[in-house]
Amino acid sequence: MYRGGLRLTERMRRARFEAAMLPHLDAAHNLARWLVAHPQDAEDAVQDAFLRALTYFDAFHGEDGRAWLLAIVRNSCYARLRKNRRRSEVMEPVDTLELAADGGASPEALHLRQADRQRVQRSLECLPAEYREALVLREMEGMSYKQIARITDVPMGTVMSRLARARRRLQEMLANDPQKEKV
Repeated sequence: MYRGGLRLTERMRRARFEAAMLPHLDAAHNLARWLVAHPQDAEDAVQDAFLRALTYFDAFHGEDGRAWLLAIVRNSCYARLRKNRRRSEVMEPVDTLELAADGGASPEALHLRQADRQRVQRSLECLPAEYREALVLREMEGMSYKQIARITDVPMGTVMSRLARARRRLQEMLANDPQKEKV
């Protein structure tokens, strides 16, 4: 009886974990892909983060599950980068800036959109990690300043200044990108 009850309790815990955390799996992958250099490392970091989240799920008290999980993903990514110390500043292209399909767009318009997307990706990849993560969390994941502050463990004022600097630097890079004239 005790064993059956224990298995039932563990199944219930796992079901609660899955219900609370699995909806945030895409956000976890997106953040990891932008923080680590290699897609396989991003997948490994997310897997490590989910295992850690499951292990410490009893410490989660129903607050913002997305922010809680993304903080774990962020920490997992940075731990992986510190451990590997390889190509952490030079990022491979990430196909997360997908454009909505436009059935009526001409081939020329589609080519220009693709070129713009690539320019934005290259510029994002060149940003320092703290700027890149702030932009990804705010602009791609729609997180609030408060959530980003919680995830990155910095004051909200720091989040706001990082976002302002990141946006300004991104805008400068895009304005000065030599590739824009070639399109």
